[in-house]
Amino acid sequence: MRRVVVPFVISQLVSSLPVWAHGPTFEEISVYGHRTRMTGDALAASQGVIGQGEIDGKPMLRTGEMLELVPGMVVTQHSGSGKANQYFLRGFNLDHGTDFRTTVMGMPVNMRSHGHGQGYSDLNFIVPEFVGQISYNKGAYSALGGDFSTAGAADVFLLDRMDANLLKLELGQDDYLRSVAATTLNWQDSRMLTGVELTRYTGPWQDISEDIHKFNGLVNYSQDLTDGRIGVTLMAYDNQWHSADQIPQRLVDSGALNPLGSLDDTLGGDASRYSLSVNAQLGRWTLNAYALHSDLQLFSNFTYFLNDPINGDQFEQTDKRNIYGAELSKHWSSLAIGLDWQQQAGLVWQAEDIGEVGLFNTRARTRLSTVRRDKIDEQSWSAFYQSDILLDANTTFRTGLRYDYLDATVNSDNARNSGNASDGLLSVSAGLSYLFTPSLEGYINAGQSFHSNDARGATISVDPISGDDADKVDLLVRGETAELGIRYFDSRKMNLSATLWALQLDSELLYVGDAGSTEPGRASTRYGVELSGYFWWDKLSADIEIALSHSAFEAGDETGRHIPGAVDRVIALGGQYQFSDNLSANVRLRHIGPRMLTETGDVQSGSLSVVNAGVRWRQQGWTLDLSVLNALNSRDHDIDYFYASRVVNEANEVEDVHFHPIEPRTLRFSVAYHF
Repeated sequence: MRRVVVPFVISQLVSSLPVWAHGPTFEEISVYGHRTRMTGDALAASQGVIGQGEIDGKPMLRTGEMLELVPGMVVTQHSGSGKANQYFLRGFNLDHGTDFRTTVMGMPVNMRSHGHGQGYSDLNFIVPEFVGQISYNKGAYSALGGDFSTAGAADVFLLDRMDANLLKLELGQDDYLRSVAATTLNWQDSRMLTGVELTRYTGPWQDISEDIHKFNGLVNYSQDLTDGRIGVTLMAYDNQWHSADQIPQRLVDSGALNPLGSLDDTLGGDASRYSLSVNAQLGRWTLNAYALHSDLQLFSNFTYFLNDPINGDQFEQTDKRNIYGAELSKHWSSLAIGLDWQQQAGLVWQAEDIGEVGLFNTRARTRLSTVRRDKIDEQSWSAFYQSDILLDANTTFRTGLRYDYLDATVNSDNARNSGNASDGLLSVSAGLSYLFTPSLEGYINAGQSFHSNDARGATISVDPISGDDADKVDLLVRGETAELGIRYFDSRKMNLSATLWALQLDSELLYVGDAGSTEPGRASTRYGVELSGYFWWDKLSADIEIALSHSAFEAGDETGRHIPGAVDRVIALGGQYQFSDNLSANVRLRHIGPRMLTETGDVQSGSLSVVNAGVRWRQQGWTLDLSVLNALNSRDHDIDYFYASRVVNEANEVEDVHFHPIEPRTLRFSVAYHF
């Protein structure tokens, strides 16, 4: 919300490459809030950059809420704090990732054929203080996208140095304790940032202590070269927790269950992620390579005693995998028929060696039986080409081509569900921008992208629970997007943008409450409008973001056309006042409109509104922050679903709304020392 100065190269913000990708020369750019002056540089009104200053100034309950700085994005949770967040954008209930791609230093966060849900994106391994910037785009208008990028993408780049060493301690209600330490070692042409984060938290729940034990470690080494730079990043993440899952509305209404209560107090999980990545740039060539190991064990119970009235419906989902990948690209400039032509081409390879992806029936975290247990090998190869042609001093034309091929082999505990599947897609994108004045620019864009389906769904023959024959699904699913936008920038007063957009998806990925995972659905269509305004005066800055959308299945039948969980409006308001050089205060409102919970539209959730506020004081290397999260103590819901369940004393199943409440008002205080 305030004016900060961050280093970056304009061209890298446009292409979403790392900030160091074109060498060590940087330019100082003034950033107002989290918007840079993108006129003349961006190829879409919905493209932007979030700087460290804005991330640092946002009061956050969870790490994943960094992505709420993307206009129109909502980040919630329907389970324990160690699990991937719930994401909403452009009319999508993205569940834990599905159609929004996220990368960190070129490494994918979304996971294919995941034990809990396709595209699973857990951001808990990121430490906000170590993030340099987040480049984002909505829609599929770049050939650099790929799997899961239909609704948009965010690329997270970590700092390679800090201006000063950091010691930070954060305390809060419900036994919240978080500590961060970081130091930078500098040599003549190289540097190494080392940091660590430790978090403990019990949570506000009536009968469960979340008992979070989270560790994050980072070592980021970079070396300047004669004509470029090379960086090596090591990241380590480990987390254990208990969780309060969603609960049935009927028990809360009757007074039998406190809104902060639970029906199964043995839920939770254990997650870890360890990675090594290399990012190198030499002249016009860029190489990103990585290897990572991820492990998840998750215990859930969404239907209580619906399927098993004796032992209950608790289940365990496991996912153990190694992911390897590399991207080699070249960018160059040329002059053709008198026009300035910027070009980029590259090859991408990714392999996922999934040693175990399993589903088990459990009771109090003890396995009772195996529902399904598989090993999966997936490999993808991609080639892309993108060009930006400066038609005249004010007009830029972008074209992009990308081909993706995915091959998957499933080895299942049921031989009938084993097999091989493969698919390939060619994606095309194009965009035109026109600079009416140095402060006013218009854009028109169209593009194609896709998401992959779980490989198990592409090879399945028999349902592992019922034993009935099962239908296979396509491995890759096409998405098409288009938008018309305009952006106005006045460095003295404001930054405004408006976008009209539309999106078509050949098969919707939907969350299934009683299975705790995502499944393919019908084709869908979405359209909407987004408005953003950022304003600044002498000591006051303010912003408003409005995103309105309509979502529907294309084929209507007796089940209806409403897409369960689709959000029709998101509104964010914020303001900051600088009382003096040392003292400032900020407040933010986030509002999400009601969602249809059934395809027929006969059940609807309530809306969600929450206010966060904070006060900051700085003096001679010290920074003190007081944050009030959910300042008005709203009792709205983070998430709502509608499905059948049964509790102990019920004779029959009951279709009902199941929800996870937002956490009550909580105070957090932090002290940081920079030296």
